[in-house]
Amino acid sequence: MPINILMPALSPTMEKGNLAKWLKKEGDTVKSGDVIAEIETDKATMEVEAVDEGILAKILVPEGTADVPVNQLIALIAGEGEDPKSVQAPADGGSASAPAPQAQQPAPAAPAAAPQPQANTIPGDQSAHMSYARVDQAPSGPAQAQGGAKPNGAGQAQAGNRVFASPLAKRIAKEAGIDLASIQGSGPHGRVVEKDVRAAMAGGGAKPAAAAAAPGAPAPAAKAAAQPPVMAPSASADQVKAMFEAGTYEEVPLDGMRKTIAKRLVESKQTVPHFYLSLDCELDALMALREQINAAAGKDKDGKPAYKLSVNDFVIKALAIALQRVPAANAVWAEDRILKMKHSDVGVAVAIEGGLFTPVVRKAEQKTLTAISAEVKDMAGRARNRRLKPEEYQGGSTAVSNLGMFGIKNFQAVINPPQGTILAVGAGEQRVVVKNGSPAVIQAMTVTLSCDHRVVDGALGAELLAAFKQLIENPMGMLV
Repeated sequence: MPINILMPALSPTMEKGNLAKWLKKEGDTVKSGDVIAEIETDKATMEVEAVDEGILAKILVPEGTADVPVNQLIALIAGEGEDPKSVQAPADGGSASAPAPQAQQPAPAAPAAAPQPQANTIPGDQSAHMSYARVDQAPSGPAQAQGGAKPNGAGQAQAGNRVFASPLAKRIAKEAGIDLASIQGSGPHGRVVEKDVRAAMAGGGAKPAAAAAAPGAPAPAAKAAAQPPVMAPSASADQVKAMFEAGTYEEVPLDGMRKTIAKRLVESKQTVPHFYLSLDCELDALMALREQINAAAGKDKDGKPAYKLSVNDFVIKALAIALQRVPAANAVWAEDRILKMKHSDVGVAVAIEGGLFTPVVRKAEQKTLTAISAEVKDMAGRARNRRLKPEEYQGGSTAVSNLGMFGIKNFQAVINPPQGTILAVGAGEQRVVVKNGSPAVIQAMTVTLSCDHRVVDGALGAELLAAFKQLIENPMGMLV
């Protein structure tokens, strides 16, 4: 039986991808570990390796195809002893030809144990056919199910009495008091995803969670406070265009990255209770130390210095050490608990054409300023070429967003969940202040800490900023 190659989910936010290039052609022998294709995700271009061996019999999605849904069948491999020429594409042209999962077959007449899922797999997971890092969060967008299987309707995608649903869908349904079993799922294998729950909330077609109680038991009255307000849908493209004279604008289609950024920013502002703390930091001592360190850098044969520290390198290091001094602030939100991190993993916002990346400097508190500088330059360069791996830009407990190079004095950054904070850094400039009762000119910058109030309270955020300010104004403390 042919082996299905499906469009992989290479990141938790990926719903569709572009099949940039096939590195194998029909008739080629495929071995475990061979790179067979390049996939452009919403964040990067990645190589996909095959786990199964055989002959690449059919390429169903040609290279250069855009917006291929996760889990769509893209190629077939002929297995051992199978004639590649006899392999035929499915009649529907896109669904996987493997047998439908047992969980979606009609239930037997007699009670039977629920089928056990294959180890380390989830609905829509690509680990059976791709060697890329497994994603623990199922894609949140619609995708075609394997084996041409269709959702079972309300109560779909169940193993025994379990309803498969994404973590976000579960949380929204729980907050809204909605029974997941009553919702039609549109995800892989009928998995209930966020948009299904929101559609049920807007349409009022879902049963309240109380309906899942034992038959005959009176359903408790739903509390009005438990039902979050349903957001009014934003205006459609046609409605927005109708507000402007034809020919006075240019339409720019959204690429995968911009769609993902828009979705995550809306989710962050709707679900994360932001508050902001600002203070000013003197830079005179830091600028003097930076100049001294850069002057001591060795040079190669072309006269290029071995390193050149930026103010941002000091900011990253100072924030990392401050998190170690105020460990309660080095935390992230995890739905029903807070995770306190042992190391300071600091994200660094990098602007690229059409969007941004936030690569993460891991264990930044342990690294020297020159090591941080080199790592940030390397990851920023690869970010601009969209060559970062997901593990390089996911996670972290905080981040730094610096717009000082554009002359911005003060701004408030949006938190990137599940991170608990993000530090917005403004421009360094000369300011007149009062020192010892007399006016004095100093170089200073304003920083603003955005905090997730579920993780970091006001006093805790202030303590973190005070520790950061102390390090910036006494930078020698970062060298010992």
